[in-house]
Amino acid sequence: MLNFTVGPVQSFEEVKRIGAQDVPYFRTSEFSGLLLESEELIKEFACAQEDARCVFLSGSGTASMEAAVANLLSDKDNVIVINGGSFGERFVELCKRYEIPHTEIRCASGKALTCDRLRPFEKKSYTALLVNLHETSTGVLYDLPMISRFCHDNGIFLVVDAVSSFLADEIEMEKSHIDVLLSGSQKALGCPPGISFLVLSRRALNRAADSRYKGLYLNLQSALKNMERGQTPYTPAVGTLLQIHARLLKIRELGGVKTEVERVRKLAKHFRENMCGLPLDIYSERMSNAMTAVSTRKCSAYEIFRILKNEYGIWVCPNGGELAEKVFRIGHIGNLTIADNNKLLAALRELAEKRILR
Repeated sequence: MLNFTVGPVQSFEEVKRIGAQDVPYFRTSEFSGLLLESEELIKEFACAQEDARCVFLSGSGTASMEAAVANLLSDKDNVIVINGGSFGERFVELCKRYEIPHTEIRCASGKALTCDRLRPFEKKSYTALLVNLHETSTGVLYDLPMISRFCHDNGIFLVVDAVSSFLADEIEMEKSHIDVLLSGSQKALGCPPGISFLVLSRRALNRAADSRYKGLYLNLQSALKNMERGQTPYTPAVGTLLQIHARLLKIRELGGVKTEVERVRKLAKHFRENMCGLPLDIYSERMSNAMTAVSTRKCSAYEIFRILKNEYGIWVCPNGGELAEKVFRIGHIGNLTIADNNKLLAALRELAEKRILR
């Protein structure tokens, strides 16, 4: 199968080689050194502050979303949540469950956030803002410089879910005054699912130290304490952590984060330029390099997903809910090439010629 989903994605050779091996014992100095090196590489690629810290959780990106809300926010906060899709809604749900006072800025599906939407919240009593930088359910990439300026000017604690943007879009944590950046293993890192991580600024570390969170498994105080020795409190997804380390080293070897982001950007640009002439429309106003969300005109988007999977051996991402019949998504992350793009484009053109895609 050729995999154009947005995660799990096609893995790289260095990742697959590790996946074929037995998982080693991990309470060793060797594993500690490996995890500490991964922390430094992630901080480097996120352009984080020197005194920032990174912790690894065994769980999907939602685990890090929950850890950020549960550990770093409280009922003393007044939070803005950017809600433009199913992942924005997930932040809303977390705030509700942890009884965090919050206000939603709802963005219509596929629509970008504008300055006008933020203006009413200036110079008010808001203390934190939660945003999924790339709302993966619709394809929208929010304007990080705009959000950063708003938060910086208003002294707002900024939490950025970069699960599908890390290593696909330009992110400079220190420059953008990001307090918490979170991501996961199965997106642009090209590893199996099972690990998510948070990069925490000094301000976030101070919040974590003062946290009264009573949970056990997602406790950031415990995770940070153990990370001082390059370990996790409980048995992690050891194999996936080894794969992440190998992938980070490979990215550094090939030129670092800028080279990787440019590779993904070129794949996205090539696909978007060459889909012209197909009966498809770009769905979202402002797109991440990680993914192109396309809408069909006179046919079922889910049926196109099903035909590509069953008849062509190609996976794309279907959508759920009200977008299920209207939109499917094409990923540009993972071990993909221009030749892979051309195979997908050829399949779509054939479906158009048969009047299945119309």
